[in-house]
Amino acid sequence: MQPDAGPSHGVLLLHSWWGLTRGVKDLVERLADEGHTVLAPDLLGGVVPSDAQEAQQLLAESDPNATAALIMSSLIALRANTLDPQARVSVVGFSMGASWALWLATRLPTDVDAVVAYYGSQNIDFDELEAPVLGHFAQSDPLVSEDDLVEMHSRLLLSEKSFDLYRYEGTSHWFAESGTEGHFDEAAAELAWQRTIEFLARFVPATHQS
Repeated sequence: MQPDAGPSHGVLLLHSWWGLTRGVKDLVERLADEGHTVLAPDLLGGVVPSDAQEAQQLLAESDPNATAALIMSSLIALRANTLDPQARVSVVGFSMGASWALWLATRLPTDVDAVVAYYGSQNIDFDELEAPVLGHFAQSDPLVSEDDLVEMHSRLLLSEKSFDLYRYEGTSHWFAESGTEGHFDEAAAELAWQRTIEFLARFVPATHQS
């Protein structure tokens, strides 16, 4: 989706294992309203899981190589759609999508200008990373432990990368995704979103001069 003003810097939005939900589409629209060209590839082939068990099954049956290829081709397509070879591109990911976002930034470091990771995996080698990172994490999260966050913080420090990591009191995994019953926290989600918009404005501004 492109903003009304036309091509601009881009945002690749990678969803969680809940798929390309209405909530994700709303975020695409909000980013476009901010002036970004946005692409949100469907990593689950059109399926929106009804529960965690179905989501886990879909991931178990998925081909990570095919997913990686889709994400990389989406980045190429997004850059093409900005119609400006000097355009900057950020990657914003949620949970599974955050893990892919961090992977992409280390796999293609010169093609990713900023990363926003919402409660994603920390098993990443940051040595090849060039993009600044903004991380949003839950206070109570069985998928991302306290030790995970400490390790991620340490790895980023050792690699001398630019980063900001935030934790949100009273939240759990998926707190920023509307439609996730029992997890969505509107106040925390909005605070994280405002921080995301400010971060993108610093590193991937919506408007630019050729």
